[in-house]
Amino acid sequence: MQIRSLEQKACLIRRHVIHMLGVGKTGHIGGSLSSADLIAALYFQVLNVDPANPKRRDRDRFILSKGHAALVQYAALAERGFFPLEELSHIKRLGSILQGHPDCRTTPGVEANTGSLGQGLSIANGMALAARLQGGTHKIWVLLGDGELDEGQVWEAAMFTAYRKLDNVIAILDRNGLQAMGPTALRLNTEPLAAKWSAFGWRVFEIDGHDMAQVVATLEAARAHSGSPAMVIARTVKGKGVSFAENNPAFHNAMMTEVQFTTALAEIDAVQARIREEA
Repeated sequence: MQIRSLEQKACLIRRHVIHMLGVGKTGHIGGSLSSADLIAALYFQVLNVDPANPKRRDRDRFILSKGHAALVQYAALAERGFFPLEELSHIKRLGSILQGHPDCRTTPGVEANTGSLGQGLSIANGMALAARLQGGTHKIWVLLGDGELDEGQVWEAAMFTAYRKLDNVIAILDRNGLQAMGPTALRLNTEPLAAKWSAFGWRVFEIDGHDMAQVVATLEAARAHSGSPAMVIARTVKGKGVSFAENNPAFHNAMMTEVQFTTALAEIDAVQARIREEA
């Protein structure tokens, strides 16, 4: 898919995120919007998945370790055809297939239950070992949040991935610099991240997580890499695309007013219109 088309998909995903919450419903806006470009590139360009056969044996696996950002994955899954778009309007309702955190038992295309932070990479390691034993050639992708790196289990898993040379694991870090209570650097500063992951034995890539051409090229390079696991550190803006949410920790998990809802949609639509003109 062309880069402009992927940028359009990212805008559409952001629009779905805003629509899913609407007015007066609490949800994780900031981290969903920051990762929308990454998710668009994955689901519409990079991942080997088939909505018509979501359990196909040779499919790539994608794990949203930062499970609180489920809105962005739901939007992509619906747009990719895993379930009807109408389901997005039922988010977080009793009996809905779309709950506040991913549930692989109820949502087509979801590979693991996540939300208790720090567990996604460990799950990916298990899937990667199973793939190796079974002779599978598919990749295991996992998206982490930078606040999530405060969890010790992440680093235990990172050591294991590298020690076992699980080069079928590709991790992506949504490095937006904010977590629930403020800047990550003021909570538990995990920098220098590139040097740390490299020291653990990972091949590290660093990119602008909102430059779609960079995102696609780097994810494809990470897929092609062999001999060690790959980590893509994507520098992003929390709340990207919505002015009142950008770099605002209050919108880690928040609800919108009517004015904010209207403003968010208008700003996303303006970006989409600009991309359409440039295409």
